Amino acid sequence: MRTSPGPGAGTGVSDETARNRIIAVVAAGTLSGIPSTVHALLTGGSVLTATRAAGTLLGRATVTRGIVAHVALSVSWGYLLVKVMPPGRRVEAGLVAGAAIAALDLGVVGRHVPAIRALPQLPQWADHLAFGAVLGAVLDSR
Repeated sequence: MRTSPGPGAGTGVSDETARNRIIAVVAAGTLSGIPSTVHALLTGGSVLTATRAAGTLLGRATVTRGIVAHVALSVSWGYLLVKVMPPGRRVEAGLVAGAAIAALDLGVVGRHVPAIRALPQLPQWADHLAFGAVLGAVLDSR
């Protein structure tokens, strides 16, 4: 029995599966909070402050809304980035993308959201850089 080649076969495009992309986005979304979590632990702050702040994007500063907002943003940015990051150079591209996303999320949107504006900025920028770098590293490793 012969089967026809899958989508992208013979096009020179990496045969990257949806599963690999999902794994990369989940890893990036999960691990990207490590810098701000470590910062909160070292400074005696709450590890849920940033999560609650994200919740204000959906109306109220709650952990549940913050998780929903974070997942939605991670999936949205992740979907876009997996489409445009160049294979083999995705960690570097992810760092650049993470910085651009941080500038937008924290510098433009966050400026108008008091709970986000009040967050320590350096750990939040580090979270965004981590998101891009982890996304790129996982994609390039698979």
